[in-house]
Amino acid sequence: MPACCSLRNVCEYETSKVVRIQSVYYGSVKWAIHSVVFLYVCIVLIADRRYQKRDAVISSVHTKVKGVAQTEQRIYDTAEYTIPMQGIDSFFVVTNIITTENQIQGLCPEFPIAKAVCSTDRSCAKGRMDPQSNGIQTGRCVKYNATVKTCEVTAWCPVESIRRAPTPAILRSAENFTVLIKNNIHFPNFNYTTRNISPEFNISCTYNKISAPYCPIFRLGDILHEAGENFSEVAIQGGIVGIEINWDCNLDRWLHRCRPKYGFRRLDDKKANEALYPGYNFRFAKYYKQASGKEERTLIKAYGIRFDILVFGMAGQFNFFELLVYIGSALSYFGLAQLFVDFLITSYTFPCFKSNPVKEYYYRKKCESVPGPRWTLLYVTYVDEPHVVMIDKLLRTSLQKVKGEIIHRCSGDFTHSARLLPRQPDEATAGGNAQELQPLQKKEDAPPHYQRPSWCCCGRCRPAQPYWEQLCCRRKDGACITTSALFGQLVLSRPALEFVLLYEDPLLDLKAEALNKQLRHCAYKQYIRWRFGEDASLAKWAVLPNCCRWEIREAFPSEDGQYAGFRKKK
Repeated sequence: MPACCSLRNVCEYETSKVVRIQSVYYGSVKWAIHSVVFLYVCIVLIADRRYQKRDAVISSVHTKVKGVAQTEQRIYDTAEYTIPMQGIDSFFVVTNIITTENQIQGLCPEFPIAKAVCSTDRSCAKGRMDPQSNGIQTGRCVKYNATVKTCEVTAWCPVESIRRAPTPAILRSAENFTVLIKNNIHFPNFNYTTRNISPEFNISCTYNKISAPYCPIFRLGDILHEAGENFSEVAIQGGIVGIEINWDCNLDRWLHRCRPKYGFRRLDDKKANEALYPGYNFRFAKYYKQASGKEERTLIKAYGIRFDILVFGMAGQFNFFELLVYIGSALSYFGLAQLFVDFLITSYTFPCFKSNPVKEYYYRKKCESVPGPRWTLLYVTYVDEPHVVMIDKLLRTSLQKVKGEIIHRCSGDFTHSARLLPRQPDEATAGGNAQELQPLQKKEDAPPHYQRPSWCCCGRCRPAQPYWEQLCCRRKDGACITTSALFGQLVLSRPALEFVLLYEDPLLDLKAEALNKQLRHCAYKQYIRWRFGEDASLAKWAVLPNCCRWEIREAFPSEDGQYAGFRKKK
């Protein structure tokens, strides 16, 4: 594209040229692909609501667990089996416990773990503390029971003596507990707020995937069941379960819908042989004061299920600009038809496809090969070769010896020049002036008075210093093109050249003294049109053979005998 140098250039409009191929096969392929793309675009537009502007949900959650469990020792109510969590949007329900009562600070034997078992005091180091132990060693080895000795520790005594969770779980009946989940959401871009509890909420309902899918009250056993787990098994060592609340809202007036969809899944590693610490548990203590004022506590190791409430969702509302953006992006999909059909048309160029004359014809009509930008570019042609040679190399030897790239040319039309020449000998004398009608006034067989250059193949070239002027009309030895009758008629014929000059300038004075220079340059152009064709880009960089250039100069010599020669473009 040329640089913008004026207001006229700025206001120009450019459009692509289209090659229309009349083929039922390729036309059917194109419309088949267009139909599939159109169907896909429409389905995605409606199914994914691509015409809407989207916004992510902002959520807050509040939970309330209800239920009472009875064991052999006592009754557990909400205050005991529900422990507030420090995290966001989660709650914890105790399902199994290990209690160590009446603990006071003092000296007692350590629980027989591997590093605490001893035989003498040497096995215990005063002040040693192990992360797995319950206290700090005193350096003494004492009896833990009748058969085992362990290191004495300063700790809350007696230390916890049970390491495995009771089976079955003590609070396995917690599967009948219920939890009410209150979820308020907000979409800031649309200033829309709602919650999962509808105005017609029935307080006695319980969530059921089929009969009550929007009820916010959930039975814990049902939650584990929907997650694919057995509550009694999970209750032994505990676990982590996710409650997913998905808000997929359509805020369009004609299809308004904004209701939650619940989902459940287990989040922790339930395989005990693969998990480092399977399940979910933690310890906490309840502290008391004895009558003597000494502090006492009850240590509780609680196993249970942590429920994480995961809220996510998107809301959409019709937006005209979003629709335009989707339509604009979808239009590019229709280019797949052109890409595929073009591949079918040009596939004959690949080795895996058989050559087809029809495809070759289509390919020539659609594709045009042009050379890329060159720092040095010359075009030459030879009388014994049917094509034009493009040379884009820096010349380090004569142009005759340089090999280039073969390109095709478009032949010129010289019928108007042929009509101006006399057809019969009597027609040549009828006009009167022999100088105007005869193309050459010299002897063809006169020997040259100069030495033939080494790069010359026709015997009529003259020595030249610049490499780009060392060019012959032939590749191999043979007759020179200047000896042909057609060269005289098309290039050196004075009437033909005068006709061309008058065609370009009807008021040209044919008797002017400087007419030879115009005739000489017109002859150069005539030769280029004859040998290089009508392509203007080739004519600009075309190089005339040395022999032809001097033949034209002799026919139309310069008054002072000086010639500018070929000007090499850079």
